[in-house]
Amino acid sequence: MLKVYDDAYFMRQALIQARLAATMGEIPVGAVVVASGRIIARGHNETERLNDVTAHAEIIALTAAANHLGDKYLLDCTLYVTLEPCPMCAGALHWAQTSRIVYGASDDKRGFMRFGRELLHPRTKLEFGILHDECAELMTEFFQRRR
Repeated sequence: MLKVYDDAYFMRQALIQARLAATMGEIPVGAVVVASGRIIARGHNETERLNDVTAHAEIIALTAAANHLGDKYLLDCTLYVTLEPCPMCAGALHWAQTSRIVYGASDDKRGFMRFGRELLHPRTKLEFGILHDECAELMTEFFQRRR
């Protein structure tokens, strides 16, 4: 029998990736891509390690998911990410035609919602606030330690 997982379960998996990023000195953002109830890709910020400003958790996870599927389109896939995607990532999610995006904490300074939901593909479903407090606390603690 196939076990069915909920949004909180998958966001916890993204939080694992975010914590991994933090241990590497990266901003603690993590992401997983889910298809048919299974995680097909994982990613966390790697901008420092790769010296690449585009190496956000979402981009790493999108690339891994596309490689797994053998297709650049992530139709019938959900991206779970601990922090609201930036406009760059929202654009990539648009082009990948990601079916659903779920994020934990909002990013009032750099999140794509500052510019509007229109940055996403029109068919993309958007949900937010899943494990919000845990996701936000991870970011707050990270930046408090750096100051």
